[in-house]
Amino acid sequence: VFSCYSLVNAFQWIQYSILSNVFSGFYGVSFTQIDWLSMVYMVAYVPLILPATWLLDARGLRLTALLGAGLNALGAWLKCGSLAPQRYPLTLAAQAVCAVAQVFILGLPSRIASVWFGPTEVSTACAVAVLGNQLGTAIGFLLPPVLVPNTPNDIDLMAHNIGIMFYGTAIVSTLLFFLTGVVFEEKPKYPPSHSQAILQTKPPEDYSYKQSIINLFKNIPFILLLISYGIMTGAFYSVSTLLNQMIVTHYEGEEVNAGRIGLTLVVAGMVGSIICGLWLDYTKTYKQTTLIVYILSFIGLLVFTFTLDLGYLIVVFVTGGVLGFFMTGYLPLGFEFAVEITYPESEGTSSGLLNASAQIFGIVFTLVQGKLTTDYSPRAGNIFLCAWIFVGIILTALIKSDLRRHNVNSGIMNLDVKAVSGDSFAMTVLPT
Repeated sequence: VFSCYSLVNAFQWIQYSILSNVFSGFYGVSFTQIDWLSMVYMVAYVPLILPATWLLDARGLRLTALLGAGLNALGAWLKCGSLAPQRYPLTLAAQAVCAVAQVFILGLPSRIASVWFGPTEVSTACAVAVLGNQLGTAIGFLLPPVLVPNTPNDIDLMAHNIGIMFYGTAIVSTLLFFLTGVVFEEKPKYPPSHSQAILQTKPPEDYSYKQSIINLFKNIPFILLLISYGIMTGAFYSVSTLLNQMIVTHYEGEEVNAGRIGLTLVVAGMVGSIICGLWLDYTKTYKQTTLIVYILSFIGLLVFTFTLDLGYLIVVFVTGGVLGFFMTGYLPLGFEFAVEITYPESEGTSSGLLNASAQIFGIVFTLVQGKLTTDYSPRAGNIFLCAWIFVGIILTALIKSDLRRHNVNSGIMNLDVKAVSGDSFAMTVLPT
């Protein structure tokens, strides 16, 4: 259920950008204003992530899930009222509501995985939870160009086609909101792992959200990961937002194929996510895997950059797929690596801060890459991203890997937890 409503939220993020030339003509606004319909997701996340992670820690998974699904449906219905050329402000406001919904969605994968799944499943579960968001982006690349072909000489037909997309999204997101209310539970009857059993036996009064934030910012490996994750994911956001402009610059009239290339990029990334999740569950080589994927993403972006203008769309499909396999496959790696090196701090807090970093870098990268693409060429914008990803490789190499959660689950490390008697602890763990 979480993966499904996360899918719809991601679909709503990218549905404007992949049709930037269509919506620019429909609303009579510039490409930059259309780019803001994507960047509003990033802008809203940064100031709201700390309140959202506090709410997750204080009120739990179920309420956070309901807020994410409910706001997602509300934003989708507001878009249905913006089906006229003069209503760009309304569609921007509706997208802002969806952006707020995203704040209650992006930080949940690692928390859901830790609360509901055992040590040999947790990385795979996190990858599957992230998968829904990636699949939504993939459908957002594929479906809008098919539903809304560019008809600049028939605005009424364009409005009708956009309406089909908007109303369809609203109906699906509303059904998912009700489904979330029916089936989404707070936690399983018994903790699925040793580490969760310890955390669940800690009295609530022992937890301090403020102290958790302080502890995370004192954790040097986490700070390095915070920056490197922001660079990689921010670069992915920027490439996704500007993909239509990059493709149409070199392949005029290929809006549908631009969407298909975006689909290829994300679907390849979904495969990469699952493979990386399974690999982590099997090997627990978090730093090594993260670093290798980072390096291969850098190589993939270089190849994509210097083959984009060759005039062969099939080459762009292949290089886009390779880039997506590693760049999008990195997302769950960052989440799980953060949980390992920051345990016993809240998974929602560490994931939220990672996502906030990604949004900040995403805003800056999209603005700068968009300017370079418009004023010079797509190659200039992509080289800018390559330089930053190289910096991310260096930062990732500097991270010292201390697998705290894995060590607790393996019995290698014990935590001094207050108010846990031997009997209550045994009753908590044994059913698992």
